[in-house]
Amino acid sequence: MAHQSVVGVMSSLTLMYEAVRGALASDDAQEQRGEDPRFRVGETPEWRKHAADLGAEMLRRGMLFSVIEWHDGQEKLPFG
Repeated sequence: MAHQSVVGVMSSLTLMYEAVRGALASDDAQEQRGEDPRFRVGETPEWRKHAADLGAEMLRRGMLFSVIEWHDGQEKLPFG
């Protein structure tokens, strides 16, 4: 039973972290279309703190994940 609980927590952490990534992507897409971003993830410090807290917990648990790229409206570099 303990194993199922740990797997459930790890899945929940991943889902919450990926939800932040999805909200950021949604905002970016809306901005590219000239619309106001719905979630304002990139503009709201609480979103970044939430993502950082989730990331720290996933690292503490030894989970592998792709870090969210906070670009702050900067153009992406042509490599990478």
